[in-house]
Amino acid sequence: MNWKNYFSTSIGKKILVGATGLFLILFLVVHCYVNAMIFWCDGGKHFTEAAAFMGGNVAVRILEIGLFAGLLLHIIQGLMLWSQNSKRRSVKYEVSAGNKTSKWYSRSMGLLGTLILLFLVLHMYHFWAPNRYGQAFDAGWKEEDLYDKMVIVFSELWVVVVYVLGCFSLSWHLVHGFYSGFQTFGLTTHKYKSVIRSIGVAFAILIPLIFASMPVYLHYISSYQQ
Repeated sequence: MNWKNYFSTSIGKKILVGATGLFLILFLVVHCYVNAMIFWCDGGKHFTEAAAFMGGNVAVRILEIGLFAGLLLHIIQGLMLWSQNSKRRSVKYEVSAGNKTSKWYSRSMGLLGTLILLFLVLHMYHFWAPNRYGQAFDAGWKEEDLYDKMVIVFSELWVVVVYVLGCFSLSWHLVHGFYSGFQTFGLTTHKYKSVIRSIGVAFAILIPLIFASMPVYLHYISSYQQ
């Protein structure tokens, strides 16, 4: 089998999107767990310790490279798949089926994915890039600075609003993406279909909600400090 040609097909793209999507779901769980340590109300002590471990662990740094590769592959293949599906629907029906055949969020995965991408660029600009730069080039950089930077960044209300909207887009993306990822690999059998769908909806609500509450909480902290 010519794997290069296979992964250029619609089925191949779905497999790549599904596989990278499930990998990114695991990342969201870990990322959410580490960041949620800010809720300990200890001035970022627990968060700082976790961030120091993640930042100084060789295995984690190697996985970080795989994460970026998986993220780029997921975005590129997802947009290509969405574009192909959009072209197939270029001939409009006289009467739109609407939600009778598919939910709006499943038809808008390309748009939701693009909004999430823009959110990720802002997120990396605010935190990932300065943290990695500090670790590599700033001898005076401490992991504690990352928590302080979070408080400073989220002191701006417009930033909080953008992050909350980004989490809202992520939630709708996950509502379809979680179930779709399992469906791609034939795991949504009649026996487990409803269970996986229910877990997916719960995941799509809980994880983005925790992420969205972080900037709101830190905005409150920054207001209190002032």
